[in-house]
Amino acid sequence: MTPEPRTSTPSLGTERPPQREEAKPRSAREAFRDVLPELMLADDRLYCLDSDTGLFDPEAFAAVPGRYLNLGIAEQALMGTAAGLAASGKVPFVTTMATFATTRALEAVKIDIVYNALPVRIVATHGGLAAGHLGPTHHALEDLAITRTLPGLTVVVPADAAQAEAAVRQAADLPGPLYVRLGRKATPDVGGGAFEIGRAQRLRSGGDVAIIACGPHPVLAALGAADRLAARGVRATVLNLHTLRPLDTAAVVEAVAGTAGAVTVEEHWRSGGLGGAVAETLAEHAPARVARVGMPDAFAGRAGGQHDLIERYGITAAAVAAAATGLIGRFPGGGTDDPDLSRV
Repeated sequence: MTPEPRTSTPSLGTERPPQREEAKPRSAREAFRDVLPELMLADDRLYCLDSDTGLFDPEAFAAVPGRYLNLGIAEQALMGTAAGLAASGKVPFVTTMATFATTRALEAVKIDIVYNALPVRIVATHGGLAAGHLGPTHHALEDLAITRTLPGLTVVVPADAAQAEAAVRQAADLPGPLYVRLGRKATPDVGGGAFEIGRAQRLRSGGDVAIIACGPHPVLAALGAADRLAARGVRATVLNLHTLRPLDTAAVVEAVAGTAGAVTVEEHWRSGGLGGAVAETLAEHAPARVARVGMPDAFAGRAGGQHDLIERYGITAAAVAAAATGLIGRFPGGGTDDPDLSRV
């Protein structure tokens, strides 16, 4: 006797509902990689100049033949070629690692591009400690100090992939040269609404202290510090100061007004970068105390992962909260005797 085919009976409450896959965060450099071919297809002025980074698949540019150029590991030639294209009416996007764009190729950037106010877009990856595993030769901890001193060079540090894409889209029609600093790995979106080059984003509002940050990990540390402080009754403004030049002076002054001062947070040496820019701005327009959280005045003593080095050198929410607590303790009426506040 042939057995009858078995029919499945739905189980009662044992089947799991279909799981919706959460979108994985993108890295800022992936956002740049994905949006540039699209922009080049719509605008024949745009070129991509690569330095053998491995970021781009040349096939992505098949629809725009001759406008993707891989010049290899020759950063000064890269910048010189970009300057020539820009002087001929083109808008080249140049990509290399941040430390090579701003140290190895600095003379070409300064003289060929910035001196001539040419519309070259230098999109530098591996900013800060993103190439931590490759050691101090590949760490970019000086690039913001260098670029923000060059007259007429716009300097932008997006805090996530969405901001990186917005910066690249806005770059096509921006006058003059541009430096965009990107990381290497994916990080969570920080939110903050519309992104506009030159206009800071206020991510939190509070009247006790101002925390001013730029870049993915520093902005996340600033938000984490604000949460720690809020748990102790301290209200912090968090400002994503993603554009270092031109600096949104009004936003900085407004954020710090009436507070104990500003804590700056950056993945950069404490000298010359975001902390220097904020201190200079406040000294000139609205004197206030500034505590700087960043890489100490030393080279990283060893290679390591980005997160490991960030933790090792104290670019963390805990360090930011502690710096804010120190400012509040020196502020009139700041409550230095509060035992809870001392443990933030």
